Amino acid sequence: MSRAGSAPLRLATFNINNVNKRLANLLAWLDATRPDIVCLQELKATQADFPRQALEQAGYGAVWVGQKSWNGVAILARGAEPVLTRTRLPGDAKDDQARYVEAAVSGILVGSIYAPNGNPQPGPKFTYKLAWLKRLARHAAGLIAAEVPCVLAGDYNVVPTPFDIYPTRSWDRDALVQPQARAAFARLLDQGWLDALRHLHPDTPHFTFWHYMRQRWERDAGLRLDHLLLSPSLAERLLAAGVDREVRGEPGASDHAPAWIEIAR
Repeated sequence: MSRAGSAPLRLATFNINNVNKRLANLLAWLDATRPDIVCLQELKATQADFPRQALEQAGYGAVWVGQKSWNGVAILARGAEPVLTRTRLPGDAKDDQARYVEAAVSGILVGSIYAPNGNPQPGPKFTYKLAWLKRLARHAAGLIAAEVPCVLAGDYNVVPTPFDIYPTRSWDRDALVQPQARAAFARLLDQGWLDALRHLHPDTPHFTFWHYMRQRWERDAGLRLDHLLLSPSLAERLLAAGVDREVRGEPGASDHAPAWIEIAR
């Protein structure tokens, strides 16, 4: 339980879709919601081009793994410096894509995840997606075994069930909804990870992504791609979860909205 009078810890994940291009959007959201921990994905910035100074001025320490033009992940901590523990997902020494970063913050081990999209499928990109998710499952099993409070948060590029996408057949061949990808996500839940948003909101889809094309935002034609998975010891402290949908409607917005949880300190 939280200490008497202490506010819950707020942890969010946000695929920012180019951190420098959308820096004003990010800073406005940080100022409005003041999350304690933030996992960012799709930085689309090199290591040197990450806007560390602007985030420090906003009150956030950061660790990140950048990559030119694509990918990139970060972890921010309000009023603190995350303690970096890992900059790559283990299991493939040749994989140089910036898709995973891990750090200790406020007594929690935090993994920021940007899983491969996998399109077009079938093909090498989908094969890589499934192999990457298999490596994630192996690492996640080790974290469960260590019994540390842990969250794996980010853009998994998986729509877990048909309930997590608007009624449509237009995505049927997409890598995001394939049975193999959904099975990979389900394996994480079978290990004991808790899907925080679905656990607290079993009857509402809570979309986190709306494509720029075909007025999908205006039509609420969304998908739930961004997930916060909690280890058992952290799941016991879960108080609330949601999506800051309004952020998607701002001028120049990312095609994702931040998803968040609140946990007892």
